[in-house]
Amino acid sequence: MKKILITGAAGFIGYHLCEALIKQGHDVIGLDNINDYYDVNLKYARLDQLGIEKESASVFSEISESTVHGSHMQFIRLNLEDRNALPKLFKTYQFDMVCNLAAQAGVRYSIENPEAYIDSNINGFLNVLECCRHHNVKRLVYASSSSVYGNTDKIPFEETANVDQPISLYAATKKSNELMAHTYSHLYKIETIGLRFFTVYGPWGRPDMAMFLFTDAILNNKPINVFNNGNLSRDFTYIDDIVEGVVNTLLKESKNSSLYKLYNIGNGKPVQLLDFIKSLEEVLNITATKNMLPMQDGDVHQTFANTSKLEHDFEYKPQTTVKKGIQEFVLWYKSFYKNNF
Repeated sequence: MKKILITGAAGFIGYHLCEALIKQGHDVIGLDNINDYYDVNLKYARLDQLGIEKESASVFSEISESTVHGSHMQFIRLNLEDRNALPKLFKTYQFDMVCNLAAQAGVRYSIENPEAYIDSNINGFLNVLECCRHHNVKRLVYASSSSVYGNTDKIPFEETANVDQPISLYAATKKSNELMAHTYSHLYKIETIGLRFFTVYGPWGRPDMAMFLFTDAILNNKPINVFNNGNLSRDFTYIDDIVEGVVNTLLKESKNSSLYKLYNIGNGKPVQLLDFIKSLEEVLNITATKNMLPMQDGDVHQTFANTSKLEHDFEYKPQTTVKKGIQEFVLWYKSFYKNNF
């Protein structure tokens, strides 16, 4: 059994990853700064599912222990870029491996608040790399993003593609993470595994993502914003498939002996936005009022992952259909926000 640090543990993917690793018997230490980019109550509710109480979780630099899982799940509120507290945490716990999911998320928000992306995604990631270097962490898995591909017409997206033309600062920071990881793999022999996530959705999902925004609007009789008049496609990937893939990259031996690894992690089956909305309407049994809008700055027309490398090296097999995934999300949403309906 391993001792694993999960940064971004109060986030969507981070929460589900903590659940999966605890279930397998590993010791998990979760870290998050619980920023207010979106509703902090949702973040605290995720932590509550892990047995981490809000009263203790809200205090910076204090370790909370799970009321459900005991010492197998602990949590600390920290900023990733804290150059005093993070090295102390690494020294105390001597992690076997680290999964860095903490980052300032969101493409469009990076246009409004670029400084937040440099603080968390660049300075914070450097701090993680330095801590791995000085505390003998042999494997670091970290979140990159499909946004690094920009507006390429070459589909499906392959890891060998040129990704030197990001169209948002968020994408630029993720590309920077990949370059920084390469340097640390080369210089300090740390195994780094970058995962380019493709549109993740499912229960406990982020309120700024399409799945959540559409469901919330439709159930509250509000119009949904459909950008680029619906001429978009996304490689929607269900959370359970994503988590299984992340767990594999953390714990399995790779068929690839290189210290620096980079993978697409997606469904490999892009869906037109209007078809996605249609499936959601069928599950909700409500027809959405659509507000057709032009393309947003920083957004891309399509995403489509070639996941063959991850399938080969780590036995990744996404298998949840979009219809099934939407049904699961809607069930969770109605349960979590039951007072509204």
